[in-house]
Amino acid sequence: MSGLFLSFEGIDGAGKSTHIEALAAALRARGRTVVLTREPGGTPLAEQLRALALNESMDALTEALLMFAARRDHLQQVIEPALARGDAVLCDRFTDATFAYQGAGRGFDTQVLQTLEDWVQTVPALPPPRLRQPDVTVWFDLPPAVAAQRLAGARVPDKFESQPQAFFERVAAGYAARAQADPGRFLRVEAGQPRAAVWQALQTGLQARGVL
Repeated sequence: MSGLFLSFEGIDGAGKSTHIEALAAALRARGRTVVLTREPGGTPLAEQLRALALNESMDALTEALLMFAARRDHLQQVIEPALARGDAVLCDRFTDATFAYQGAGRGFDTQVLQTLEDWVQTVPALPPPRLRQPDVTVWFDLPPAVAAQRLAGARVPDKFESQPQAFFERVAAGYAARAQADPGRFLRVEAGQPRAAVWQALQTGLQARGVL
């Protein structure tokens, strides 16, 4: 089998993590070897950078540099080797999250983010534009007000989860902009539905794209 790369995106509280395990089980049942991972994180070094990015105060550029440094190590150590083996990689967040959170949410220069994206994700063996992107990005789209209700009291929030609703409105708009710019890659799932309906929508969408 050829490698398969899926990313899962959405604002905090959208419920994406709930469905990653179920999809991993569905792919394994079809004979796929599945690598479950996350960003920032996925390697020992990237997990250390994650802890800094999610808990320490810093400006938006420092934050973005940490995210892309973690991503570079993640790509080299986990994602690219798994895809070369023909595995299915299911990643909880990828670069779209950086554009949504640091770009739209924090108001950081997206041109700089695009430059970092090119530096970090260019794989010479790929066909032009040689940029490693997920084959499918599942976007769990949820109104920020609903996400806030889901997160209330769920756990001690990190510095992103504790942001006001206006921040998540901007993040949601950032995801919408990324989806509009690359509709062939994005699979939008209405995440405000009951869990079973979300799972059904996810399966239907992935079946249409030949993943399931």
